[in-house]
Amino acid sequence: MTTDCAPARIEKRGDVDSFRLWSDEVEAMRPEARAAIEAGRGAFPIGDMAAAGLTRDEQVAQQRASLARMTFPLPDTEERDLGGVRCRVTRPDGPVHSVYLHFHGGGMIAGSPELMDIPNRELAREFGVLVISADYRKAPEHPWPAGPDDGVAVARWLLGQVESEFECERVLIGGESAGAYMAAIVALRVRDELDAITRVVGLNLTFGIYDWGRSPSQRGLRPHDGFDVLSPNASTLVADCFLPGMTDDERRAPAISPAFADLRGLPPSFVSVGTCDHLLDDSLLFASRASAAGVDIELFVAPEMPHGFQIFDCGITKLWAQRQSEWFRAHVSS
Repeated sequence: MTTDCAPARIEKRGDVDSFRLWSDEVEAMRPEARAAIEAGRGAFPIGDMAAAGLTRDEQVAQQRASLARMTFPLPDTEERDLGGVRCRVTRPDGPVHSVYLHFHGGGMIAGSPELMDIPNRELAREFGVLVISADYRKAPEHPWPAGPDDGVAVARWLLGQVESEFECERVLIGGESAGAYMAAIVALRVRDELDAITRVVGLNLTFGIYDWGRSPSQRGLRPHDGFDVLSPNASTLVADCFLPGMTDDERRAPAISPAFADLRGLPPSFVSVGTCDHLLDDSLLFASRASAAGVDIELFVAPEMPHGFQIFDCGITKLWAQRQSEWFRAHVSS
């Protein structure tokens, strides 16, 4: 496993091996990052709704309304039904080098593919990938396994049609937050149910949830207590909606929580998370277990950064974008 995309982060300091999650270059950027977060934190319209005394359904409705206000659909994005699931399809300007199966965030209770229309268009143009973003079903109306089932349905269709329809063979899967969870769990099911994981060349997993039993950071035990859009109350809300009536141990079943699954055979993965994120431990656990299982992992840990850190303009996020672009470029066409 590499961190900050450096060859290794276990360094010799005298007679002691020192394990580091980021480089001296990133460490020097922390004051600027702290200032950027303080200046831009008002851009997040989502607060701790449980603390405001709202019911579960009121919290879900408010979460959906908040993400809807952050959504800017592009009129030229194609709408298609793929595998029985509504999808947004963004085509590159030239030849298709790879297909990127994308899942949006929203805690498995909110959001839509339109949420990422603009970044997906940029991705398509920069790397020559055709992006398929799936509108999977949401809890609490549709609890587990409805959302992952939809993701597998699109993956099954894609793997059956990618060569004939898009004239390429390479498939990547990825997403942000709950979308990263979807990417990981769909990849595991592609391996186990479709026996086709060798046809997936990479996973892009951005601040995902991989432990539905609520990891220590989800419960509020973070290494930094800086600003974050998430909270322990939010973790409880989404788990209760997505996996109603289950204990934390039951929610850690390998079929539900990727961090507790057999991770052998997964494709190379780019895993990103910030240290103020309540999902920090999820990424650290998933990345370390996957690396131990022989998966090629690039781990980018962003100090001072919250959930959804890409909206903050600072040196750390610029470096993250550069590293992610390098990873995409290597796996789209290699």
